[in-house]
Amino acid sequence: MIHVIATITLKPGALDAFRDAAMHCIEGTRAEPGCVVYDLNASVTNSNRVVFVEQWKSRDDLEAHFTRPHMKAFREATAGLVESRSVEVIHPERIETL
Repeated sequence: MIHVIATITLKPGALDAFRDAAMHCIEGTRAEPGCVVYDLNASVTNSNRVVFVEQWKSRDDLEAHFTRPHMKAFREATAGLVESRSVEVIHPERIETL
């Protein structure tokens, strides 16, 4: 089992558009093999920060997730909304930064 914490800082005023684009991605991702948890959370201290919290059965399941059509559509829809991002993959024995 692995966990993913993807922290995204949005451009000012982009939260609503980002959240709308994320809804389709969240729905598609939750139906993927190996997806245990996938949700988007908004910061209560920074209105431009959101965090995806994910749990996957394996690293292979996560890799397959990156290639799904709904992920491609999400990346395209949000490309102009994102200021920065960091992704941490938490394995039982280490933390990997993408």
